[in-house]
Formats: sequence, C-alpha cells, structure tokens
Amino acid sequence: MPDLLLQPVVLCGGSGTRLWPLSRAGFPKQFLVLSGNSSLFQQAAQRLVAVSEPGFAVAPPLVVGNEAHRFLILEQLREAQIEPTAVLLEPSGRNTAPAVTLAALQARLGGADPVLLVTPADQTVTEPERFVQALRKTARAAADGRVVLLGITPDRPETGYGYLRVEAGEAVQAFVEKPDAASAERYLAEGGYFWNAGIFVLRASTWLAALGEFRPDILRATEAAFAARRGDQRFVRPDAALFSAIPAESVDYAVMERCPGSRFAIDMQPLTAGWNDLGAWEAVWQVGEKDADGNVQRGDALLEDCRDTLVHANSRLVAAVGLQDVMVVETADAVLVIDRQRSQQVKAVVERLAREGREEQLLHRKVHRPWGWYDGIDSGTRFKVKRIQVKPGASLSRQMHHHRAEHWIVVRGTAEVTVGGKTLLLSENQSTYIPLGETHRLANPGKMPLEIIEVQSGAYLDEDDIVRFDDPYGRN
Repeated sequence: MPDLLLQPVVLCGGSGTRLWPLSRAGFPKQFLVLSGNSSLFQQAAQRLVAVSEPGFAVAPPLVVGNEAHRFLILEQLREAQIEPTAVLLEPSGRNTAPAVTLAALQARLGGADPVLLVTPADQTVTEPERFVQALRKTARAAADGRVVLLGITPDRPETGYGYLRVEAGEAVQAFVEKPDAASAERYLAEGGYFWNAGIFVLRASTWLAALGEFRPDILRATEAAFAARRGDQRFVRPDAALFSAIPAESVDYAVMERCPGSRFAIDMQPLTAGWNDLGAWEAVWQVGEKDADGNVQRGDALLEDCRDTLVHANSRLVAAVGLQDVMVVETADAVLVIDRQRSQQVKAVVERLAREGREEQLLHRKVHRPWGWYDGIDSGTRFKVKRIQVKPGASLSRQMHHHRAEHWIVVRGTAEVTVGGKTLLLSENQSTYIPLGETHRLANPGKMPLEIIEVQSGAYLDEDDIVRFDDPYGRN
C-alpha cells in the first residue's frame, strides 16, 4: 500500500496588530521569537515537518505569505533548515479562503491529491509531540475525504477565540463567533464547546469541491489568478490584478461554517498540547515562564514588588516597581503600557497610528532587508544616521538618490564600494563619500558580516528616494 501523501501548508499572512509595538506591518508577529528560541513561523513549519513517519510521505511545506515578507520567509526557513515546496506570494490581502485555495491548486499540479495539513504561522505549542500525534490521527481520518479540525478544550472563559459546538462524539454542529464574557462563561459551564484553533486537515480536492459548492465565485477568481501566475526558483506569484478581484473571505465564513448538515461533514479532533495563538500580550503572559509572583520578563528587565505582570525589554533596561496585572513592552522607538485585562485593545492604538500616518505602525527602527538590516540611530534637520549590516557575500542594489548625499564609514569587515565607474575596497576605519545623484553599490565580499555607519545629508531623506538600476532581489 503506497504511503499517504501529506502536504503541509503554512498560512503566513497577517499583521499581528494586537502585539504592537513588537509586531509591526513590516515585521509581524509570526516572524518574532515570543516563545522558545525560534520564531512562531519556524515553529509552525517544524511541527508540520515532524508529522513524518512510516506510512506518510510528507512533502516540504507550502507557504502562503505576503509579497512584502518574501525574504523574511526564505531567511527564516533557511535558518530552520527547511526547503519549501513553494512560497506562494499574495500581492494583496484577501483573507484565508483564497490563500488555502492557492495552496490547494499548487498541491494538485501534476495530478496529485495530497491531504493538506493547514496551520496558521502565529501559534505556539508547548507539547509538540502531542500536537504531532493529533495531526497524524487527523491525517488518517481526512484520507477518505472528511474534513477534520483541531479543537482546544477551553480552560477559561476566553472572549478572544471563536468556538466549535460539538455533539455526538466528534461531529461539529456549529461555529460560534467570539463571545461576550457571559456567553464564554456559559460555554465553559455547559461543556461541548471547544476553541477553534484554525488548524484543519483535508484533501486538496475536498477543499476545492467544498469551495466550489459554497463560494464558486471565490474558486473561479482564484483559479484565474493562479492560472496567470508567474514563477521563478523561489516564488510563485498569482496575477496581481486578477488576485485583487477575488472576494476577501475567511476559511470559516466561506466554507467551514456551511459544512454542518451538508455532504461535507466536519469532525473535530481534541488537542491537548499547550496550544496558544499568542493573539495578544495577555496570551504571551499566559504561556510565559513565570516567577513566584506570576511575573513574566524577557530582556533586560528588573521587577520589584510586582505581581502577574509582563515586562518585555527589547533594547534597554526596563525597571518596574509595584505593578500588578500590567504589561510593559519596550522597543527602540515605542513603549506600550497596558492593563493586562485590556490587551485586546492594543489594536485601537495601531489603528490610530495608521490614521495619523505614523511610521511606528509599519516599521521598527531596525529594518530587515534581504541583504541584512539597517538601524536608524539618529535623525534631525537635513541629516540621518544609520547603522548598516550586510551579510557575507550579499550586496545592495545599484542605485542613486536625487536628494541626498551619503558618507560611509566601515566599522567591521570589508566593504566593496562602487561609485560611478570605480570600485574600491574599504576596511575598518576607512570611509568614502557618495555625492548626490551618483550611482553606487555596496557589497560585502568577505566571509564575516560587514558593518558600516552611514551619514545621510540633504533636503529629503525618506526611503522612497531610491532609484534602482539593477537589484539581485528583484525589487523595483
């Protein structure tokens, strides 16, 4: 009997607004290390790969993510030593139903019909072996065409999750929206309700058939965008214009909530593995390692006479005295202080930052790029100072600026600098000047990271003052 083909699918979209200021649109929570020593995205991919055992043929993961995060996805997979089957890039956010459809269409290329193991990229599990065992069980159940969800036995009246109402063993009877506090208390008392983990298992053909029955408009539009896709060795890109025309809808609204009572019945597999979706800072406190007073701290934090408090220090010492049920999150350019019971309301802060056009909603002071990163150390009228690190063997695009000149000072490693038609090598403590309007490129020819200090001067210093002539990463 041939092995059952399993196709892991990691949904890597989302912005994680309720974990601001650590999570930003340009570096959202799934790429953060919030639990353990690897990012949530890396943990999700590793858990799916670990499902492999005799009787299963587990393909490398399919990742569906945002075009803007493509290099973060590749870099974190490389760090985790995982080579993906493909990275499907969404040119715009259309929610999870089109994302899963892209994955199903990619998985069916060549006529295969694998069982899809679909998980969000932003969850944590403290007992991964129990998670893997549950997923193996669901994969076997889904092989005959069933839809199987993982449900979490609730241990508190949580208002931040959707619920599954389960009767007659493991059959899902209904999906319940995020409840108010009184309803959540009632669900916990009555029993038969489980948190919806957003993890589900089914054959690719089953998903496409169910979507075709309940939302044929989404299926047709996604098929059209996928048929017009472009691909290279790293990425698969559906047509941007056609993709933007797809109705935006979640997996639950488009398909799952319509399945009970239809020919696509849903079973639920209980999961007891220390699951948490880390959707807000309260959840980070819940899963964190606590001291005798219930405090969770990360980074350079000092707590005195505090109880049930979280302090996350990212770039400097943070001291807290006499706090209870408070969360303090510090980054280089923003500090959040919030009542632990109101952590869901961080989203309102992010919405206000967006309305006011504040950059703190989009990017950290330290910005990751495919060639390395830069950190905006200081800025003022007509000047900006950056610390830049370039990976070994990497280079920036050949570019020019209309409104600024730049001074580069090497503080570590060797820099290969091309200005106009001349190329020179600079070592530690050497510097060069890039005149306004001159084409230039910075590269690291060495085997250790290159670090420079860049001083910009000019009338306009924003990042959109870049004209790229050629770029090894395909950016415009």
